[in-house]
Amino acid sequence: MCFNEGIKDEEIRVIDDEGQIGIMSPADALEIAKGRGLDLIKISPNARPPVCKITDYGKFCFERNKKEKEAKKKQHTVELKEIRLSVKIDVGDLQTKVGHARKFISNGNKVKASIRLRGREMQHPELGVEVIRKFADLCNEFAEPEKSVAVDGRQISVVLTKKSTKKSTKKSTKKSKT
Repeated sequence: MCFNEGIKDEEIRVIDDEGQIGIMSPADALEIAKGRGLDLIKISPNARPPVCKITDYGKFCFERNKKEKEAKKKQHTVELKEIRLSVKIDVGDLQTKVGHARKFISNGNKVKASIRLRGREMQHPELGVEVIRKFADLCNEFAEPEKSVAVDGRQISVVLTKKSTKKSTKKSTKKSKT
């Protein structure tokens, strides 16, 4: 960001806290700024002519940093929470895991449900796929699978996200009496 003597354009549009002053040379604008005991800061270099503001540079930087921090506070990063299941999971335990998934998804996160096949479980991976599908079906009221169930060697998994609230706009096709 350019300010004071660093502004090398031929003409600039000058503004201050009250509004627009006009289009002038950087030397004239710098003279006005120095007369007020302030700085000349280029705030919009891509505009034609570039826009410069007469203000205190330290205050300008402080306000800009404050706005950036506020924007960061309002951001929510989506985390991927993992829930581990087993092929031999019981109904009660599965319901508990569904409750955990509901909590994670309501907080705005994604949930990865996975099963790690061990030993003889590798002989029947379809059992693991069945458990994962059952889990996804139980979560169906508040979540939907991002992709289909993935089988990757010993790992079987599915990623669930918050259910989209897209409403279908079907037109009613009523037949009129003629």
